[in-house]
Amino acid sequence: MLDALTVALGAAALALAAWCGFAALRNQPTKDWHFIGMAVVTVLVLAQLVVGVVKLGSGERPEQGTVLFVAYLLGAFAAVPAAGLLSLTERTKWGSVTVAAGAVVLAVLEVRLYDIWGTAGA
Repeated sequence: MLDALTVALGAAALALAAWCGFAALRNQPTKDWHFIGMAVVTVLVLAQLVVGVVKLGSGERPEQGTVLFVAYLLGAFAAVPAAGLLSLTERTKWGSVTVAAGAVVLAVLEVRLYDIWGTAGA
């Protein structure tokens, strides 16, 4: 897959986690700016999903299996939007904590996606 996109996405997810974590430390809920950050991260994940599907369609295969790879791609795509929706229902600092946790989960999923893809496509 595209290593640069995976690294950029992991870094963006960790930046979002730090930003929302800082808001939680200040006892603030998620605000409009946080949702813009979530949208940027989600667009990056969508790009990764498209790249992954295109690579699979062109015949490249991940080392650890296509089904596992697609499952992780879909989970990565859902992590931040799901956390964002949950933060809308919890308009306290815990909404910010939820988004921070979802972003950390996304960063971990990125590492795992990199491992699953392996060097088969390189």
